[in-house]
Amino acid sequence: MRKFLILVILAALALGGYYYFQNLKNGPKGALAQAASAVQAHDMATFEKYVDVNSLTSHLVDDVVSQGSAVTSLVPGGSLAVGMALRFAKPALTKAAHNEVQRYVETGSLEAAQAAAPKRLVNLSLAGIASKVVSPETSFKGIKYSREEGDNAYVGIELTQPKYDTTMVVELKMRRVGESWKAVQITNTRELLQNAARLEKKRLLGGE
Repeated sequence: MRKFLILVILAALALGGYYYFQNLKNGPKGALAQAASAVQAHDMATFEKYVDVNSLTSHLVDDVVSQGSAVTSLVPGGSLAVGMALRFAKPALTKAAHNEVQRYVETGSLEAAQAAAPKRLVNLSLAGIASKVVSPETSFKGIKYSREEGDNAYVGIELTQPKYDTTMVVELKMRRVGESWKAVQITNTRELLQNAARLEKKRLLGGE
């Protein structure tokens, strides 16, 4: 198990999105350009100027623990582990997710990100669940949409899913902070998990 949704986004930006965002100067997509550049430079301090990692990981944990059945179908035994995290270990799990993101930005290594999770939470590694959502060949395809609503904005990042011969759109919520923007949440985590569980079931039943 190697990566979760935020790590997927970071990897996609590192592989191709950086060159797309590089030409965008202002607005939410400009902030993502800066975040992508920070990933390239392994600069966590700059990355956190444009990505609220605590907010992102906290929302991710909430969404994952609410999707026990989908997680179970992707990672056997996941529902029990998720239930335990919900009752006893959410703060630790959120911290572990933050550590995974930080380790990836600083090293560029998904394996190092996975290793950042405490051993007692290894079955709950958010970095691991994503390997069931996408394949290692997943790459950045483009910006599907971008809209601003006052001090909030929503950017749909389209990624390929070669494993299932389709694509996925990860929606990032951005918030205006002064003169810039900051990513604060992946708004469709639940839908992404449910869709991945459905596609995996279809793949297995088809014998692919």
